Amino acid sequence: MSTELLPPVAPEVLAEAVEQLTARLRKKLDAAIADCAGRVTAADEGGAVEIRFGEDTVVTLRPGPSGAVSTTEQAVCTCLLAPRCLHRAAALGAAPIADADVLSAGGTDEEAAAPPPASTGAAEPAPSAVSEDEPVPVTEEPALTPAQVRAASALWDAAAEALSAGVAAGGAVVQAELLRAAHSARLAGLPRAEAAALRVVRGLRAARDRGQGQRLGDLTDAFRELLAGAVALASGTAGPGAAGGARRAYEQGGSLRVHGLCREPVLSATGYGGVTTHLLGADGTAYTLSDVRPGGLGRAKGAGSASVALGGAVLDHAGLARGGLLIAGATVSADGRLGAGKGVRATPLRGVDWSEEPAAALFARPVHEAMAAALAAGAENGTGADAAGAGLLGCDVEVLGAAGDHLLVRVLDGETLVRLRPAHPHPELPHAGNLRLIATFPGLVLRVLGRPDLDRAASLRPLAVGPVPGASYTLRLPEEWRGRADLGYDRLQGSHFPREAPASASTSAPAPDGRASGPVTTGPDPLADAPLWRVRRLLETGVAGGRRAVAEAARGTETAGFTVPLRRAGLVGAARLAQALTAEADRRPRDSFGRLIDPSADGYARAWLASAVHLAVAERSLVAASWS
Repeated sequence: MSTELLPPVAPEVLAEAVEQLTARLRKKLDAAIADCAGRVTAADEGGAVEIRFGEDTVVTLRPGPSGAVSTTEQAVCTCLLAPRCLHRAAALGAAPIADADVLSAGGTDEEAAAPPPASTGAAEPAPSAVSEDEPVPVTEEPALTPAQVRAASALWDAAAEALSAGVAAGGAVVQAELLRAAHSARLAGLPRAEAAALRVVRGLRAARDRGQGQRLGDLTDAFRELLAGAVALASGTAGPGAAGGARRAYEQGGSLRVHGLCREPVLSATGYGGVTTHLLGADGTAYTLSDVRPGGLGRAKGAGSASVALGGAVLDHAGLARGGLLIAGATVSADGRLGAGKGVRATPLRGVDWSEEPAAALFARPVHEAMAAALAAGAENGTGADAAGAGLLGCDVEVLGAAGDHLLVRVLDGETLVRLRPAHPHPELPHAGNLRLIATFPGLVLRVLGRPDLDRAASLRPLAVGPVPGASYTLRLPEEWRGRADLGYDRLQGSHFPREAPASASTSAPAPDGRASGPVTTGPDPLADAPLWRVRRLLETGVAGGRRAVAEAARGTETAGFTVPLRRAGLVGAARLAQALTAEADRRPRDSFGRLIDPSADGYARAWLASAVHLAVAERSLVAASWS
């Protein structure tokens, strides 16, 4: 058996277990955690799991109603040193970290931190299950309290130490300090900071376990977001809203008429799966209705045809994505998520075609204007690879062909080349397969609706495609699909494509049946071609190897190797900040006895953060330029 059977554990429970260990036992903790995989021996009907370390030493994890181990009493060991024993701490350390929403809402309001797209592959949206709560009054948040400032300062210190250690030395003890600080942030009313800390801990775990979906760049971005948020809160200058909402607040939205746009599967790294259906109001306001529960891939695949849990509506998510609802007594969160309060009533409506209003407006807006708005929203919401806060972008494109791991298309209202990448890379979801099939029809024109990738040059992660009105060489979809195919659920077939070859195609020499004869060449990538990659490599080196690895990069000719190209390209600010980072990493003053005078990681973390923030802004500017 493996540790996949272990229930999630509340951060504070693990942090307390590690804190109770002696210094000698803490040195053995990482090895003990790694040894747990072969010791999970049983799981009863109530969800309890046993980890057997010997004939007389058994750790039992018994989750509560939320499905997580949320109290110290739910983790017991039979050895004489319990509860201050290595066995209990190792078992808790091998289990996944529970989400705050699961602990507070009994496991019904999961924030599915996406792949993706994310450390599990492509960037995922972060929908949640439908709230069963009544509307909560939405009030303006007051200024930060002294307790919140203190909690943010403690979180900054823990994050700085974790960054200084890096993945190489960021074992269970370092992670436990971050988890304790995250729990303190939660108690102080800083849920956004807590969530950022949990993302870093999960990233450290995945990197140390060499998880297949873990990208060092994602962990680097997670450290940047955590440190930037913590320093703003700790300074006491953060404005209202910086703390985040302790729970999703729903307010009365009155009567709403919404029309379906598409649906997408949701698969999180924490074992949750489901579906999010994207909707559009009559005035063009975007809404979402989600159903995300424990179950992983199986539930993500099945939820696409599950019934909609909203006001007694008889539609399923497949029908809603191509239909609509008239909602009475609607409850809506600030980010447009529809709630299912007791007073909500919903009546099915006829769906609208993408060529009809209000959906047509999504495709009429020039892509450079839409991306400017998306980038502004992403910067405001702190979204990186996950562009859920940026909304959806629609455009009509012509297929050029496959180019590496993506599909290259040209926007019809200009010469902009756009890379279409799978919204989710899991092989059992049809995203990638659908794009591969589309790539074999050069010259095909498509109407595409997707989420822009804010961290890549001119890249879009399509959720649905449809035919372009009036075009001859376009998709031929079944009537029951209502003019669009959800790429995460519907599987395109050869019969859905036109048989005749296009009169002219932007690629050379298509095969007789109109299919591409080979890959196409991608145009210039301003983000990949810029020497900023040297700064990102330095930052990622620090995340992987810690402060010592950055200091090594500053010795000899290495510093000139990355600063000179930056200065030649006119990126003087990036070069100066990178130099300051390497200098600070190598600054370890000692007294006459060889002891460190200033062991704090504060200065190093500030230098790393300054370079990381500058890099993020510069890369965002290049991404914006790639869409113009």
